[in-house]
Amino acid sequence: MRVRGLLHFLALVFVLITSWILIRSYSSFSMRTICLPHWLGEWVVKNKCDLSKPCPKNFFAFKIISGAANIVGPSICFEDHMIMSPVKDNVGRGLNIALVNGTTGMALRHGHFDMYSGDATLLVKFLKEISEGMLVLVASFDDPGTKMNNDIRTLFSNLGSSSAKQLGFRDSWVFLGAREMQDKSPFEQFLKNNAETNKYEGWPEMLELEGCVPQKVF
Repeated sequence: MRVRGLLHFLALVFVLITSWILIRSYSSFSMRTICLPHWLGEWVVKNKCDLSKPCPKNFFAFKIISGAANIVGPSICFEDHMIMSPVKDNVGRGLNIALVNGTTGMALRHGHFDMYSGDATLLVKFLKEISEGMLVLVASFDDPGTKMNNDIRTLFSNLGSSSAKQLGFRDSWVFLGAREMQDKSPFEQFLKNNAETNKYEGWPEMLELEGCVPQKVF
């Protein structure tokens, strides 16, 4: 009886020790498991509009991507808000334009204008209605230049564009400007349609413009 009682006691002690070791091990593992996502989060940081680096205080993040040939439509992102994109199904052939409040960063208007067979007067009217304090974001798709005229070129030049005067058939163009801009905008890329250098058959390659534009303070 004494031997059996001793064996029962030793078995109980063994179970208690084993349970304590398992509980300690599980608690330690659980803590590591819970902390792991936080540790990863310190390394994986998503910037607004997926920019390569964050914008400083009082600056707005933006990314403008032109269309690729006549297949993939353009996209315009501002302060992590995708204003226009193929996914939103609000882009089209020609020029895709978004207007943003330069103080609040709020998207105000957007539209696409067919520059191959559309009515160019619609674009002229749209551009003339741009008021002070608005930022203008532009992305080309397929053909932005066939319906270009002197009035449209002058209006874009007054917004700070350096390339609008030479924009032509199937060129690639991305641009950010404003009406009250005194000098030419630093936010612009342009690629001429050239059969010898085109990436796609009949079109130059897609352009991508990203950056940080200062918030307008009145």
